[in-house]
Amino acid sequence: MAVRAAGEQTNWLLKPAAKLAPLDQNRARRELSEITSASQEEGLTRLAKFLAGKGASQEFLAAVFDLSPFLRGTVRRRPQILDALFDETVETRLAMIGAAIDKAARAEGISENSLMMELRQWKAEAHILIALADLSGEAETAITVRRLSDLADACTRAAVDFLLRDAHGQGKLKLPDAEDPARRSGWILLGMGKLGAHELNFSSDIDLVVFFDPQAPAVVDPLDATELFSRLTRRLVRILQDRTEHGYVFRTDLRLRPDPGSTPLAIPVEAALRYYEARGQNWERAAMIKARPVAGDLAAGAAFLKDLQPYIWRKYMDYAAIADVHSIKRQIHAHKGHGEIAVKGHNVKLGRGGIREIEFFVQTQQLIAGGRFPELRGRETVPMLGQLAARGWITADARDALARQYWFLRRVEHAVQMVADEQIHILPEDDEGLERIARMLGFADAAVFAEAFRAALHQVERHYAALFETAPELSAGIGNLVFTGDVDDPDTLQTLQRLGFQRASDICRVIRGWHFGRYRVTQSAEARERLTELTPALLQSFGQTRRA
Repeated sequence: MAVRAAGEQTNWLLKPAAKLAPLDQNRARRELSEITSASQEEGLTRLAKFLAGKGASQEFLAAVFDLSPFLRGTVRRRPQILDALFDETVETRLAMIGAAIDKAARAEGISENSLMMELRQWKAEAHILIALADLSGEAETAITVRRLSDLADACTRAAVDFLLRDAHGQGKLKLPDAEDPARRSGWILLGMGKLGAHELNFSSDIDLVVFFDPQAPAVVDPLDATELFSRLTRRLVRILQDRTEHGYVFRTDLRLRPDPGSTPLAIPVEAALRYYEARGQNWERAAMIKARPVAGDLAAGAAFLKDLQPYIWRKYMDYAAIADVHSIKRQIHAHKGHGEIAVKGHNVKLGRGGIREIEFFVQTQQLIAGGRFPELRGRETVPMLGQLAARGWITADARDALARQYWFLRRVEHAVQMVADEQIHILPEDDEGLERIARMLGFADAAVFAEAFRAALHQVERHYAALFETAPELSAGIGNLVFTGDVDDPDTLQTLQRLGFQRASDICRVIRGWHFGRYRVTQSAEARERLTELTPALLQSFGQTRRA
């Protein structure tokens, strides 16, 4: 991203690979001029002089700041972020930020509020650099998601290390090495989903599952360990996600832990292993494919995942288990390419032909075959497409098409989120909003983007539907019926309402209770797997009663 000219200081983006067009050329120039003035007021004369010039870099920046109110507002408040790029490349600067985040957690006498402020400031700078590198073409999307994941790892580690040192200072833990607080602490934090796979999106939540070893050397009182580590976890969430005048670091979701409605925030490892062995569901097995120790006692986290291997990767699977794995996504109505896909308002992640269909395409086959073939146990989506093709599970055409569309859809998702730093996956409903996304992605206009977007969705949909075409549709064409996780699926709520249920959310909660094995009759894996197949017919019958 940085280019050194003979006899001159390092400049940046002298030749951006991407050429973006603003929505309004005159407004874009005014916005760039405002940032030029802000740079001058901060005494950043070389930056102000550069921004006042003319060329591809200035045109690119003007377009970016017109298209993204979030990026514009952050740089206007902190033009130093751009100024630093005269002296370092983006890669070097991000490495320096990572080191600064790590150092902040170990600073002598730092308070929780001071750490929160520092994390927010460093994260904001990194966020801007990652976005500009992505939009300029300096970084491919695969690099962007890795950089975002590394940033989340660093922030989580810093907060965890601070909390462990604080607990040690208060005598609640006895760390073997206060200079390396996480080692042998027994506090295990697994990154799940896109964080675990190093595939984080631009404004993503981070999914964490927290366990602890009450017999770890650092634990003073094993009987108090659940309360202690749950309290530390609660503080961790506050450090990361509370909004202050400096913003937030990462919104944090803990709901992928075992039976989140009835378990503490931090769970003893033995209790967790017993849960997964006796009551774990196939969607939880799918989630654990991406699990990765990201902070805390990394060795204990790796040992826990090793102990969990027989649960995740069954060497042999009976018919009921295979049917249940397929049902994870077949409960979502698999369209066979019929009907036009509306671009406006389409959910890039969850909608027809979206990112989740590619992820489930990979994960369902990993669950079925990964027990016999260790090379199919990877966390990252695109490399696993390659392994599936190498083993002959999918064609080279499917591998190439799904890999290409996966990265395209991830770019679209990032553009949607870069506009206002919001955790959304839905394309705008209005003409101007769609035009904004199209131009952020380098398309000439919304019409050209819409054509490419529809083609991508149809291609994903075709490969996905083929994967399940020989299996009966569990939803029986009535719509989504998804009861995984701990959050109501919006389309499932609509399906239940159409079936006649007045309190759809309550029905979701009840059915999740069945699958968590809270009743004796559903405590065996086979019973829960059979229940998955019966649920659509049961709901159709129940919905026709007067008390639905």
